[in-house]
Amino acid sequence: MNYADAFKASVAKVRAEGRYRVFANLRRAKGEFPRAHWRTEDGDVRDVVVWCSNDYLGMGQSPCVVGAMKQAIEDVGAGAGGTRNISGTTNYHVELEASLADLHQKEAALLFTSGYIANQATLATLGKILPGLVIFSDALNHASMIEGIKGAKCEKHVWRHNDVEHLESLLLQTPLDAPKLIALESVYSMDGDIGPLEAVCDLADKYNALTYLDEVHAVGLYGLRGGGVAERDGLMQRFDIIEGTLGKAYGVMGGYIAADAVIVDAIRSSAPGFIFTTSLAPALAAGARASVEFLKTSHHLREAHQARAAELKQRFAEAGLPVMDSKTHIVPLHVGDPVLCKRMTDSLLVDHGIYVQPINYPTVPMGAERMRLTPTPLHDEAMVEDLISAMTAVYREHAAAKLA
Repeated sequence: MNYADAFKASVAKVRAEGRYRVFANLRRAKGEFPRAHWRTEDGDVRDVVVWCSNDYLGMGQSPCVVGAMKQAIEDVGAGAGGTRNISGTTNYHVELEASLADLHQKEAALLFTSGYIANQATLATLGKILPGLVIFSDALNHASMIEGIKGAKCEKHVWRHNDVEHLESLLLQTPLDAPKLIALESVYSMDGDIGPLEAVCDLADKYNALTYLDEVHAVGLYGLRGGGVAERDGLMQRFDIIEGTLGKAYGVMGGYIAADAVIVDAIRSSAPGFIFTTSLAPALAAGARASVEFLKTSHHLREAHQARAAELKQRFAEAGLPVMDSKTHIVPLHVGDPVLCKRMTDSLLVDHGIYVQPINYPTVPMGAERMRLTPTPLHDEAMVEDLISAMTAVYREHAAAKLA
């Protein structure tokens, strides 16, 4: 076999489908978010405004977060020194887990190196801890949840997105005494809709199932203290396991679960994705904890964030742009073609100094390509005006025929 040809063919297929991804070489400037410096392939450096960051509140630039990270490096150095089991547990990790448990009103929390790993490791491990487990997964659950469920190697059923009637029909086919887990997200980050949290909890009670809620696009952003949609809706105690990230609204890095102490202890003791992974650097844990604690008492930022998102959706609609229906802070604009989507985002960057990444398959289904914008409280009115003007021009130039 010619191995090089196989790799080339794989990349060529992605290119032919119009979904080859090119990463922009960006350098954020501390204190200037959402502005950044873009280094072109020619080596030029140009100022751009970032409109697609998951650092939803700009906490990655917050003085309290940066200061906590600097102080941790001064105090203990860079790395953690190993896995949590061997030499990688520090007071920074312990304090962060306590903060996260408090955030979700749970007995305990467990840190992972990313939200992806938190989902993959936890769901896969639940299948080993609970013999005969049956998992019910929303059709639009994140890839990390899907991989974790595959790793669980147990019976699984996929229910139509947000369709609780379909979910119940699947539950009815499963013995009442069989261990069951219902897994869903609160905020679905591509369409910007919200899962039927209360209805799922009601079904879990009715059919004796555990509940697993991914809040990665909601923690820090919803609820009076940033505990997510479950906090906002008064449902945190009804979810057995809540999973979140520290790399989006909290602006740092890492993932976690929060649950009863016995659940956390079982995952801690059994999940390979936790046991065999070097722990987060102390500085990351220190910065994340500072961010979590700051946002517990900074509801004004969440209100400003929601107001900016609502304003942008309204402005897009008034401009006649194809803004998709969204119940959250996610602002998607439909394109429907991968080549066109890439061409449009290139034009925004090169011609207008606006950075938005195209969202193509496999992140969304083929034919559902889009631009996904994430306004923050730090995007000012002038930036909004520039964006509306640029987006209108780009759609007029590149997409009018297809969208007519």
